[in-house]
Amino acid sequence: MFDPKKVEDIKNKAKKWNDRVEKSLDKNPERKKDFQTTSGIPVKRVFSPEDVAEQDYQQALNLPGEYPYTRGVQPTMYRGRFWTMRQYAGFGTAEDTNQRYRYLLEHGQTGLSVAFDLPTQIGYDSDHPLAQGEVGKVGVAIDSVQDMEVLFHQIPLDRVSTSMTINSPAAILLAMYIVVAGKQGITPEKLNGTIQNDILKEYSSRGTYIFPPQPSMRIITNTFEYCAKEVPNWNTISISGYHMREAGCTAVQEVAFTLANGIAYVEAAIRAGLDVDVFGPRISFFFNAHLDFLEEVAKYRAARRLWAKIMKDRFQAKTPRSWMLRFHTQTAGCTLTAQQPHNNIIRVAWQALAAVLGGTQSLHTNSMDEALALPSEQSVQIALRTQQLIAYESGAADTADPLGGSFYVEKLTDEIEKRASEYIAKIDQMGGSVAAVEKGYIQQEIQESAYRYQKEIEGGDRVIVGVNKFQSKEPPPKGLLKVDPQVREVQVQRLAELRTSRDPQPVKASLNELKNVARGDGNLIFSILNCVRAYCTLGEICNVLREVFGEYEPMVKV
Repeated sequence: MFDPKKVEDIKNKAKKWNDRVEKSLDKNPERKKDFQTTSGIPVKRVFSPEDVAEQDYQQALNLPGEYPYTRGVQPTMYRGRFWTMRQYAGFGTAEDTNQRYRYLLEHGQTGLSVAFDLPTQIGYDSDHPLAQGEVGKVGVAIDSVQDMEVLFHQIPLDRVSTSMTINSPAAILLAMYIVVAGKQGITPEKLNGTIQNDILKEYSSRGTYIFPPQPSMRIITNTFEYCAKEVPNWNTISISGYHMREAGCTAVQEVAFTLANGIAYVEAAIRAGLDVDVFGPRISFFFNAHLDFLEEVAKYRAARRLWAKIMKDRFQAKTPRSWMLRFHTQTAGCTLTAQQPHNNIIRVAWQALAAVLGGTQSLHTNSMDEALALPSEQSVQIALRTQQLIAYESGAADTADPLGGSFYVEKLTDEIEKRASEYIAKIDQMGGSVAAVEKGYIQQEIQESAYRYQKEIEGGDRVIVGVNKFQSKEPPPKGLLKVDPQVREVQVQRLAELRTSRDPQPVKASLNELKNVARGDGNLIFSILNCVRAYCTLGEICNVLREVFGEYEPMVKV
């Protein structure tokens, strides 16, 4: 990319400059001996053309909207339209959350993102004994399509894009969404949105799994197949690095493990007889926006380039849309502090800016009080305004890939891609992500990274403002949102009324049909839709699948 003679001159000059700086360190010492990113990548004092001298512009970068999409998946990026501002929200009953959604839409949110409570995430109805104390706490309680109707009351599903953070029961919640849309007179091909539907990261990082890996992969590929024909504008999976990062992995590991999981899903779909260029364009990703600002920008660029190569070279995808890594970003919940919570506004702002500079397609900004409670309306509004300020006032969205060409960012992008590729190669040697999870490899890598990071904080090597430095005494927080403890009673009563009022014959028939299909090799989605239309509950549907598939038992290392 640069004239070799001039690069050599720059290299010689840089060496002399560095020697002079080294000699001056006795009088002007640097803050610490070693500077590294959170992934342990060394950070030099200054970067120059010599660091990217071997980079071929067209092969490594190219223009936005052109393979390998390092600089963005759309030619004009945000000059055409901004990223989708999709605030993640859900708590209490469907009525409570519906009010929050309408509040956010009135204040300029451009897409919905549903947070489900823990019982919903692991396939239990609100009246199950294991749901005690958890109903409506970390998301909205959804027990049947009846709740889903209330959740989207007066929200036109053909005009709103909806993301649902749901994994093991994702196919069931999607079926409920399709049925509710039908009640609004909206056909499936008019629906836009995403189900997370990424089970592999649940085994390694998050824990809201139900079934073992193999039947879980079957449900996912069944969803791919169904949606390709019936719901063509739906993103059938959002492969999530976010939760692995929240569990403690590095930026490099986030790219590596996320794309390795992506490879596993593509391989499973191809084995099921699906065409990579049919389901490939509907694969999406979900990344974290962490604290190391420039490493995060480089991370998104590296992930985009690496996935393009994987899809084009490894899977021989022919359609450019199959090569494009499209992703949602959420700012890092694990970086929010209960101490001095107003500092979180600043953290979230630069994390969100990193996502925008890295080319995200949609974005959630965390609220300042989330380390203390579910976000209040005031803190949610500040979080949404953060995105709007970046979009309309910062100028960061006026040109594509504004940090492209930075010697440091380009070198960091190359290094993240290189190190992530090495991880993927190692996972390939183990037999892929499913085998790596079953062997505990990915879990162990994340745990070790989390341990190192925490040791740095406790040892004072990594400063967290307000936590291990610049502490201050603070009054108790005020105005925190509290979920009504009566939520479970409301849901239990609603379930009792549903079971009394529905026709028992279609319930029994549809659940039996689902059991028979699960025992065979047919597509489960059609049977799940029949169960939902018969007003079977989430727990009833999951229990049938539990009976056939069993439940996942995590490997315990002694």
